[in-house]
Amino acid sequence: MAASKPVEPECGTGLPRWQLALLVGTPIVLGVGAVYLWNRNRGKEKQGKKNGERKTPEGSASPVQGQHGATNPDGSDCLYSPLDRAQSAKNKGNKYFKAGRYDQAIQCYTDAISLCPKEQKGDLSTFYQNRAAAYEQQLKWTEVIQDCTQAVELNPCYIKALFRRAKALEKLGNKKECLEDVTAVCILEVFQNQQSMLLADKVLKQLGKEKAKEKYKNREPLMPSPQFIKSYFSSFTDDIISQPLQKGEKKDEDKDKEGEASEVTGSSGYLKAKQYMEEENYDKIISECTKEIESGGRYTAEALLLRATFYLLIGNATAAQPDLDRVINMDDAGVKLRANALIKRGSMYMQQQQPQLSTQDFNMAAEIDPHNADVYHHRGQLKILLDQVEEAVGDFDECIKLRPDSALAQAQKCFALYRQAYTGNNPSQVQKAMDGFEDVIRRFQKCAEGYALYAQALTDQQQFGKADEMYDKCIELEPDNATTYVHKGLLQLQWKQDLEMGLELISKAIEIDNKCDFAYETMGTIEVQRGNLDKAIDMFNKAINLAKSEMEMAHLYSLCDAAYAQTEVAKKYGLKPPTL
Repeated sequence: MAASKPVEPECGTGLPRWQLALLVGTPIVLGVGAVYLWNRNRGKEKQGKKNGERKTPEGSASPVQGQHGATNPDGSDCLYSPLDRAQSAKNKGNKYFKAGRYDQAIQCYTDAISLCPKEQKGDLSTFYQNRAAAYEQQLKWTEVIQDCTQAVELNPCYIKALFRRAKALEKLGNKKECLEDVTAVCILEVFQNQQSMLLADKVLKQLGKEKAKEKYKNREPLMPSPQFIKSYFSSFTDDIISQPLQKGEKKDEDKDKEGEASEVTGSSGYLKAKQYMEEENYDKIISECTKEIESGGRYTAEALLLRATFYLLIGNATAAQPDLDRVINMDDAGVKLRANALIKRGSMYMQQQQPQLSTQDFNMAAEIDPHNADVYHHRGQLKILLDQVEEAVGDFDECIKLRPDSALAQAQKCFALYRQAYTGNNPSQVQKAMDGFEDVIRRFQKCAEGYALYAQALTDQQQFGKADEMYDKCIELEPDNATTYVHKGLLQLQWKQDLEMGLELISKAIEIDNKCDFAYETMGTIEVQRGNLDKAIDMFNKAINLAKSEMEMAHLYSLCDAAYAQTEVAKKYGLKPPTL
């Protein structure tokens, strides 16, 4: 699509992205790796309940006998030790708890706390945690937090108390503290309990959305790198505003079919903007388009579309939408201008996670300009994101029929078929898709994207050597494409566990394009694995400042918050993950 950065579908593993290690092989843009990734080294060390609820109190309901098992004739327990009496009170409380008599259970647990010797920290922490469980049933979140805090102070690695406190903190809206507690739980459980993982994912997403909303609203617009802009426009073949000027060669009324017509003169802001595009002087384009629009010039529609496009590129969708709306509703605008505006607005809606509006725009574009290959190409990408692979393949086929030389559409069709076969565990179809890639790179030897997508599929199939060759071909064709260096760096980590080479390639990506948010994001992920959490947070913050959409920014904030939570857990509880 024409989105500034493709939106990824959910990963086929079923795990949230923050919990994945290095997700190699996701369509178009490699998934971020997660911040909690070291669990892969420990995932089999600890077994236990994976999805069990933590509702019941701890301890047997059977009476605990004293050391001598003696009682007075009247049945009193004066010969019991203080700990025995405390345990007896707790067991009585457990019976009340199971019967749903929470006030009586709380009183019994309170008695147990009073009776328990202070040096018996393990038992005392259990009593506090049990009372917190009863308070939880009464929705008394403040009391839950207080008792869980007492339990954790007595037993810092008490999973039940930490998780119960995390849930109560979430109920009271204390997301930061909740995240720290649930992070500790995830680490202690070696990521084996789905409940705690889901809570961590939920809170990370909430924090990310809240922070991104505020940050994005006040962010300074940032022009992407020239390489990114050229790559963006290369995804269109019927985009009038990106075609070179044809000085004096065509009449103005023919420009819908064959490109721009007029000579560059001082009177047209739009034509000046087009000249700046050819010179890669992108910072001046919006202002020149504004001059054309405000003067009511002959290229008002084109200027609106070009200005909207650059608003999208700098991440200002709020400013872009009115321009796109205006072009779409202009009766005197050419069909291709309106279709292009619909494609870009549809892509913008997808970035904003409004797939229904996005689909409507693409369908409208297909209705008004049914012979526009760009419509089917970008709608095909939308269908992939919506996991509608068969419809995506149909759109790519239509694009190819209209433009048989569209190497990009052919490569993306192969990738769509590959992902469908791979996730469906269909080996014969996987091989058929791989053969399709071979055909694409044979017929379109100058298509870097074909090699890149094939490399991702090869990586999935653990054909690492050949994948490395494909990335080398990409670099040969597009030596200034930073993203390829990041992918190749990740391949070295997965293939050879060569951390030095991986970091060298990702650093090279940043050297080539210091606005490549994907490179900073990936570097941050690797630094988490190395145990360099402060450096990881710095990398994530750099990526946040470069994010091109609010959704992208929210995701990056989730990674950053997860890394920060680990630093706090390390300080509080001394839980330090293994490192690469």
